[in-house]
Parts: sequence; C-alpha cells; structure tokens
Amino acid sequence: MIAGLVAAAGFSGAARAAGPVRLDAYYGQRVAWSSCGNGYQCGKLRVPLDYSRPNGKQIKISLVRLPATGKKIGSVVLNFGGPGISGVDSLKASKEIVSDSIRQRFDVVSFDPRGVGGSAPVRCLGTLGLDALFATDPTPDNSTEVNQAKQWAKVFAGACKANAGKQFLAHVGTGEAARDMDVMRAALGEARLTYLGWSYGTYLGARYADLFPTRIRAMVLDGAENPSQTGAEFAQSQALGFRVATESFLRDCFKAKGCPFRQHSIGAAWKKLDALYKRADRAPLRNTYDGRQVSEAVARTGVMSALYSAGEWPALRRALAAAFKGDGTYLLVLADQYNGRRPDGSYDNRYEALMAISCVDHPESRCPYWPVKGTGFAKQVRAQGSPPIVVVGTTRDPATPYKLAQALASQLSNGVLLTNDADGHTAYHGGSTCVERQIDRYLITVAPPRPGTCAASA
Repeated sequence: MIAGLVAAAGFSGAARAAGPVRLDAYYGQRVAWSSCGNGYQCGKLRVPLDYSRPNGKQIKISLVRLPATGKKIGSVVLNFGGPGISGVDSLKASKEIVSDSIRQRFDVVSFDPRGVGGSAPVRCLGTLGLDALFATDPTPDNSTEVNQAKQWAKVFAGACKANAGKQFLAHVGTGEAARDMDVMRAALGEARLTYLGWSYGTYLGARYADLFPTRIRAMVLDGAENPSQTGAEFAQSQALGFRVATESFLRDCFKAKGCPFRQHSIGAAWKKLDALYKRADRAPLRNTYDGRQVSEAVARTGVMSALYSAGEWPALRRALAAAFKGDGTYLLVLADQYNGRRPDGSYDNRYEALMAISCVDHPESRCPYWPVKGTGFAKQVRAQGSPPIVVVGTTRDPATPYKLAQALASQLSNGVLLTNDADGHTAYHGGSTCVERQIDRYLITVAPPRPGTCAASA
C-alpha cells in the first residue's frame, strides 16, 4: 500500500568523473550563465559528492544571478534558509528581496544547496504520502497514535533510503554545502565571499566562516541559529520563541477589528487555541478547498506558518475566526504554504531536504530511523581571522529566538550584534529601514555597524 505513496526514484544530477580529478579542477570552473527569463541568468556548478573523494561521484548545483544594474563591486551570495528552501526559486520570485543600492553594486546570486530544488534533490514520498505524513497527530494520546507516528517515521526514512540512496544521504549535510559555497565563490571570480544568509542560512554561513575565515569579504547572518546547540536544544528554544510570538500576535489581535478572541486576556486566548487543537484532534475541521481533512497537525502548522511574519497576522485572524466555527480551510492554505504544497497538489522538496540535512547535522533530533549515521556539528564557531561578521537578531523572532543571535555573535571572534526590536522572523527586508540601511552600508563598504538596536519602524 505504501509503495504507491513513494516518489519516483532517481539521483538527479549525479555523474562519475571520467578521469583523475583534484579539488583544484572544481575551483577552476567558471559558471556558464544563460538567460532564464525576466532578467535572470541561470547556471550549474559541478562539485564532488564527497570532498574526501573528489574523483568519485559528482553532483550539479543550480545557481541564479541577477546582474548588477550599476558600477559593480562583485557578487553577493544569498541563502534564504530552511534548510530546504530553494534559493533559485526564492530569488526569481522577487527582485526586491535586496535594496536598490545592493542591486546597483552587486550581481545578486543565489543557489539551491545540495539536496534542494534543482541540486540533486532528495525525494522520498509522493503527494499522498506527504499529505498523510503532515496530518499525523503531533500529540499522540494513546499507544495506537504513538505507533502510527513511529510507523510513518519509518516509512519516510525508508522511502528516502530507497529513492535518494545511503551514499547521497551521507553527504547532504551543511559541512559539505559550505564547501560547495567556496567552490561557488571561486567560480564567481571572487577572491573573498560576500554573503547574506537568513535563518538556516546563518548556520550555513557560520560553518563556512569556521572553515574559510580568511576568504570572507563581508558576511551578514540574519535570524541566527546557535551552532553550539544540539537539535533538541534548538527545538526547545524554538518552542519558546513561538510562544513569545503567539502572545505578541494575541496582544495585537486584541486591538484589531474582527479579532476572534472575545476575552482579551492571554490566558483565555491560549485556552481557546488549545480547545481548537483538541477539537481538531477529536474530529478534523471541515475544508471547502479539497478533500483533505484539517487535523490537529494541520491546524497547528497553519498557525505556526502565519507567525513567521507580522504581515500574515490579519490572515491568521481570519483563519482562526473561521476555524472556531469549524471551517479549517484557511488554516489548511497556511499549512500548505509552510509545507511547500503547490496549488496542483504537488510538493516541492523542502521537507524532505530539511530532514535529510538535519539528520546529518543533528542526528539526535527526529532521526531514530534514519538510514545513515549523522556527523553532528554542534560546536561553537570561532572563525578566527575573519573580518567583522554582522549577526542580526529580532527580539520576538519565533523561529530563531533573539538569544541565539546573542550566542552566535559572542562565539565569533569578530562578531557584531545588530538588534531588531520587532516581531517576525528575520530583519533585513522585514520592515526596518534602520536594519536595511546599516546592512547595505556594511555590504558595500565592509565597515561594520556599531552594535545597537533598530526599532521596527525606524
């Protein structure tokens, strides 16, 4: 029965080198850019699957570039987070993700890290399988539900093994993705890397900085993770972050027209949310969008999705108003947005990539049945010898709480903490002109901002 839920197998982009290959052969590449519409250029980069065996299998990394509009300094490389988010798709979706001043002075470049999107993507389950997985009860109440959750974890891990293969899954972690980024730096013709990473992109950037501290020109880590945390510790920090963000949303809701919480107290609102989740657990909410059921897991994911940005709070108010009346349609739409489910029912591979990368980086977290042994990179990052690295933390960030940015900035031998006193996940291009102005100046001039605080409206 499960076989029909599994995605088609295949090792996208894999090839075997024809003869002896050393790492300098990869570093000698130049990207062959070609137009891919709307002013963007796309290209591929060859990298070894295993850097300790450069003559073994190779994979191709997908890149996208938006050429500078003025007098160019060089290239700035972006990573949008995840792990699992396609940098190619994200940059192609918006030219406004960086300011006009950055567009003028840099070729803006992004990429799909190994295992993601167009870069040898990890594929495990098909649409029906992912639909069922995402609906699995996150708070099992009895042995039957506990066993069901375990069974789906085993099914997912087995499907990833069958489709991606153990050899590839062993080499999809952040350590080798950071090495890919250095090959990319050389292929872009840059002596030193200029980098802006959001969320997981801060972890990737920190790993790069620790490996290649003297190859950095400027680096911004926005919405920072703490590399010294284990996966379990990060999950605990994130749970607290989402609680803070939920309460910030509730306080805003109490002042808004159409707020679905009649009692304007945090305690009463939490009780109403908990009652909603228990109701969806007993009997899924109705859905007028398609034939899926809005389970507790879907409802929780929908709420969590909207907490990433204060701009989504009006949508969350409407979704909760409908859900309290038994209609989970809008929560389902928000959950689909988070899970990468497209309107045609297909999924991008963000969740599969997230699990594959996380189970290498943090094997102690959610990976009891994973087919390969993770390497575990929980350690402090010093990046001794680097130039100033700017770490940006948002005070009420749900996904990467502010204290993680404080921790990363203090670990780095040359870290500079910039505080964004605001709601939402990450700061640059998030509503603070103060943050944007200081980061733009740093990326262009490499003069770091003074440590300090930016208000949301500043």
